[in-house]
Amino acid sequence: MSPILGIVASQNYPRNPSIQYLVVAGAGGGAYGGAGGAGGFLTSTQTFAKSTNYTVTVGGGGAGGSGSPGNYNVGKGVASSISGSGITTVSATGGGNGIYYNQGGTDGDGGSGGGTVETSRGGAPGDGVSGQGNNGGQGSSDLATYTNGGGGGGASAVGAAATSSVGGNGGAGTASSISGSSITYAGGGGGSADNSGAAGTGGSGGGGNGVTSGAGSAGTANRGSGGGGGITLGGNGGSGIVYLKYPDTVTITIGAGLTGTTAAPSGGYKVSTITAGTGNVSWA
Repeated sequence: MSPILGIVASQNYPRNPSIQYLVVAGAGGGAYGGAGGAGGFLTSTQTFAKSTNYTVTVGGGGAGGSGSPGNYNVGKGVASSISGSGITTVSATGGGNGIYYNQGGTDGDGGSGGGTVETSRGGAPGDGVSGQGNNGGQGSSDLATYTNGGGGGGASAVGAAATSSVGGNGGAGTASSISGSSITYAGGGGGSADNSGAAGTGGSGGGGNGVTSGAGSAGTANRGSGGGGGITLGGNGGSGIVYLKYPDTVTITIGAGLTGTTAAPSGGYKVSTITAGTGNVSWA
């Protein structure tokens, strides 16, 4: 092959696209007192092969739990992920659930950890995953205010500890402009408080607020933000989301099982937003 033909051939060779992604997991539900932790938050870039299926999963949020003994039913968030041949699997860990006082150990661990209540009885907040989120906050150690719960951890900050007079605020989330606008994701839920105190507020990014009576607020859907701590019932954790940003010279196929949209090209790129489900994506 002549040098000129070699140059032409290399210029026309179909290169595999570099894909920027944001993967946010589902968040944990709030408990009777302790708030839910945010879903894990991961963003980076990898090269994906054309005409190859990659599996995408968007995790749901965990259910808020009650304070009825033996019927807590509080749920962790579900992981969000991208996997397939030739790439390093991206897996954001689901957020840790809020913790009632006698749920110890690793119950509240997750992408970000859940908050707890009444640490005098052995409750400990959940731990976050390094690089994805932060720990939850301690609950009040005062037996008279045992429903003052710690805040859930967020992508950028730990959940605040409760005191004898207030529930802990949720940890702050992290902003991303991958969608074309700056949006904050993965805030922790706010802890609840008894009627003599003030409840914690959810962290930036859609964390649910705690309450002084009734049910905690839910974390915002598709932000991966934790549910607020409640008195009768904790708030549900928010579902996760996956963004894929790639050159506008390639076209994505979003397969069955996934709920997704692709925005019009802008600045030489397209952005696909996947809000629910499990299925395959590919580029051509």
